[in-house]
Amino acid sequence: MKIVAIIDTSILCNILNIPHMNGERKRVLEKWRELLDQNASFLLPMATIYETGNHIAHLRDGHQRRWWAELFVIQVKQSIDGEAPWQLIQLPDTREIGEWLKDFPDSAMRGAGMGDLSIIKAHSSPKCTRA
Repeated sequence: MKIVAIIDTSILCNILNIPHMNGERKRVLEKWRELLDQNASFLLPMATIYETGNHIAHLRDGHQRRWWAELFVIQVKQSIDGEAPWQLIQLPDTREIGEWLKDFPDSAMRGAGMGDLSIIKAHSSPKCTRA
């Protein structure tokens, strides 16, 4: 069975080496290489893109903010174009979002917001196993 890995925000921030968000970089890159060697498929949820972009936008240093924002754009565009080691997970339709909203109160009680819930739902989606 093929390994499918979801790239969450903390993983992408470590891979991209975003300042103040890269404290586990060594461990993440070791696991990343291990999964690459196993020919894993990597999926990038929209929530990860939104949240990583937010972290970059909140970097204090304007020069760093610009540099990381431009790197981020390149990486996401490569994903869209099929040139990155991960593929973008399709946006949910309104029916899917409606299903997520049914689960949101319980998710919120566990401390997981809508971004987290969307990643959880993407991981359990039949779309995830097709990668």
